[in-house]
Amino acid sequence: MKITYISHMGFMVDFNGTKLLFDPFITGNPKPGPIKSEDLSPDWILASHGHGDHIADVEPIAKRTGAKVISNYEITNWFGAKGVDGHPLNHGGKADFDFGTVKYVNAIHTSGLPDGSYGGNPGGFVIWKDGSCFYFAGDTALTRDMELIPMTCPKLDFAILPIGDNFTMGYEDAVIASDMVQCDVIIGCHYDTFPYIEIDTEKAKKAFADRGKTLLLPALGETIDL
Repeated sequence: MKITYISHMGFMVDFNGTKLLFDPFITGNPKPGPIKSEDLSPDWILASHGHGDHIADVEPIAKRTGAKVISNYEITNWFGAKGVDGHPLNHGGKADFDFGTVKYVNAIHTSGLPDGSYGGNPGGFVIWKDGSCFYFAGDTALTRDMELIPMTCPKLDFAILPIGDNFTMGYEDAVIASDMVQCDVIIGCHYDTFPYIEIDTEKAKKAFADRGKTLLLPALGETIDL
């Protein structure tokens, strides 16, 4: 899989030839990176929750490319009213797509849409097909629900976890989360975008290394192959 870090919590994952875009936040981002909204041509857009720093560019990208949105019921309905097609999921539910299976899993956070509408409950995604599997946690605190992932999903190749603290778990809790999901390769995100979530990245890497794990912190716009 090729994983491109766009910015903040935004990633493009080339999953068996299908381009999956997660939580695009370029418009209004104080540290947007080199990739512009018009550079992205996903097949599907996955939105973990309704905050503006996760869905800012969903509508323009979807309308330009025809990509459909996978998210919770409230968010897909909200985008549906704007002319964007989607597939709704709810917590614990999964659905099969041409590119693989997507399961919507719990996240501990808040969720409201930019216009003040109810955004449903936040979540994360586990995606798998043909022996490849990864976890995109979305914005979340550390939660025992993560222990269910290795019980109900295939073994993870990697997990994308927030590490910036303040609004989500910090890197110390993310290390524990990696144990719960039984994954030793972690891609960190949701850090350094705003002053509230600035961290010491060397300390974060060491915290994972001390547990025999790898924390990858790709540069904005960088693509890694896992």
